[in-house]
Amino acid sequence: MLVNNAAYQQHQKSIEDITDEQLDRTFRTNIYGYFFMTRAALPHLKAGSAIINTGSITGLEGSKELLDYSATKGAIHAFTKSLAQNLVEKHVRVNCVSPGPVWTPLNPSDKNPKQTAKFGSDTPMKRPAQPEEIAPAFVFFASNTDSSYITGEVLTVLGGETTAA
Repeated sequence: MLVNNAAYQQHQKSIEDITDEQLDRTFRTNIYGYFFMTRAALPHLKAGSAIINTGSITGLEGSKELLDYSATKGAIHAFTKSLAQNLVEKHVRVNCVSPGPVWTPLNPSDKNPKQTAKFGSDTPMKRPAQPEEIAPAFVFFASNTDSSYITGEVLTVLGGETTAA
């Protein structure tokens, strides 16, 4: 099994505020890393193996202050679906877990304390997820018993939100 889970994000009010350096760092971390890691791991994956990518609701719905991050998460979703098609004959499943707000150091890292205190409060559950609440989705996709007939899916974990683009 391979789990691709790396990300960089930096809020910017305008596309004009995103420097070439930020854009490059975001894409290199968020999608290039997944591509390179998958390519390196593939010779070691046997039939029945699983690749699980970490996406984000921002890749489905967008985020006005996370333009580059959202673009990479959308790319991860497309990468998941395309790679699933590419590897289905090798019997390697490829899926994606796409959470809403999760309490990790990544999310409040560039926010002020007032914004951090409100993080995740716009979900129906009125709070961000804890990482251990997202982990079962990864376990599900890793399990041949539970998800052997599932590949190319993007599973949203949104704290009660029932719509995604």
